[in-house]
Amino acid sequence: LEYTAAAGGAAILIGPADEALAIIEGSYSFVTDTPDFWRRAHATYPSHGDRFTGEPAYFKHSMGAAERLLELLGRTPADYDWAVFHQPNAKFPERVAQMLGFSKEQIAPGLLSPRIGNTYSGASMIGLTGILDVAKPGDKILMVSYGSGAGSDAFSLVVTDKITEVQTLAPTTEAYIARRKEIDYATYTRYRDKLKMS
Repeated sequence: LEYTAAAGGAAILIGPADEALAIIEGSYSFVTDTPDFWRRAHATYPSHGDRFTGEPAYFKHSMGAAERLLELLGRTPADYDWAVFHQPNAKFPERVAQMLGFSKEQIAPGLLSPRIGNTYSGASMIGLTGILDVAKPGDKILMVSYGSGAGSDAFSLVVTDKITEVQTLAPTTEAYIARRKEIDYATYTRYRDKLKMS
């Protein structure tokens, strides 16, 4: 699992709707007690729930949260301009998008894991920043996160006119990705304190 891991995150401020770039118009959480992937305190490496990872964990929860939110809002994937899902790899979000009825074009700007790896809890938020970089006022976005253990949160957002005022004020997600610094494995082992002297 470690070879797909990445470091990264995104921070988003939540505030008054009249000042927002996007408005959260609805959300839904889907949670069960499903073992998937965990790291015990002081463990060097994470443990993996093997057969629980795909179907009963990621897909069940991502689909459950998304389907229920769409049902509550009376929406279909065709009502959305964009969608972003938690992305431990490229296959999982592509598959869940297809199962729900989203096109590859709807998820393309937010599907970043093939280029940056799995940022874990930051994955869907970083994907959302990629979408906000290209979104236009009135665009609808579905964002679905996933956390091992297991649970998903689905959010329906509508982009406001404020987006055009700020899209060029800071580097884009693509610009951040372009300036990343790749390191070799020896440097990585030093950064992660993987070499132990006895």
